[in-house]
Amino acid sequence: MLPVTMLQVRNITKKFGDYSALNDVSLDINSAEIVSLLGVNGAGKTTLSSIIASLHPPTAGDVFFEGVSIYNDLIEYRRKLGFCAQSQTLSSHLTVQEHLEFAGRYFLMDSHACKKRAEELIELFNLGKYAKKDPVVLSGGYKQRVLIARSIMHRPQLVILDEPTVALDPHIRRQLWEIIKDLKNQGVSVLLTTHYLDEAEVLSDRICLLHAGRVQLIDTPQALMSSYNKGRLEDVFIQLVNEHSDQ
Repeated sequence: MLPVTMLQVRNITKKFGDYSALNDVSLDINSAEIVSLLGVNGAGKTTLSSIIASLHPPTAGDVFFEGVSIYNDLIEYRRKLGFCAQSQTLSSHLTVQEHLEFAGRYFLMDSHACKKRAEELIELFNLGKYAKKDPVVLSGGYKQRVLIARSIMHRPQLVILDEPTVALDPHIRRQLWEIIKDLKNQGVSVLLTTHYLDEAEVLSDRICLLHAGRVQLIDTPQALMSSYNKGRLEDVFIQLVNEHSDQ
């Protein structure tokens, strides 16, 4: 079965004054696919993901969701989008369950649907013993579970995860990997930014390598490792970065 394209980034350029953070970037994301954005610091990963998240407008180009420009109706697009930022924005004035229910109300879910969905996610993310607690008592890994759960409270079709496992212990990272895989199994598309090459290798259907604000290649991890005769994606990444840095 041929993949179904969900999101199309077309010829995106983003300038901050005289500085070009992105230059003519194009990228497709298919339904139920995990795409990882890779690149060194300053490559343009955060800028691109923030444009797709509709947090910042492009200087030029367009983004299409299911064939329609997101700028035709940003509110409708945002209903289909989940965003999990790297910073942990959890209030100490709300319990874990209230955080989830508040997110649902933000997307105009009724109170009954909010409660039911929150309980479903609390069970799915193994948050039961913390449901009525202030997030301040949670470890970093459990806070990240809450953030991801909150981002999918309204059942989005596309979720953007910005460094979701940064600074977490290896066993916690692997637990979150299973959660991310499960999102794909549920039919959700995931755009993942990460500095962990093992994470990208395990989770990604395709890799998009950005360098100096441009897309250098888009391919599967397996195809990249085969093409470059490497056993690890990290080794491919280092070779590619060195090649492009020399140009």
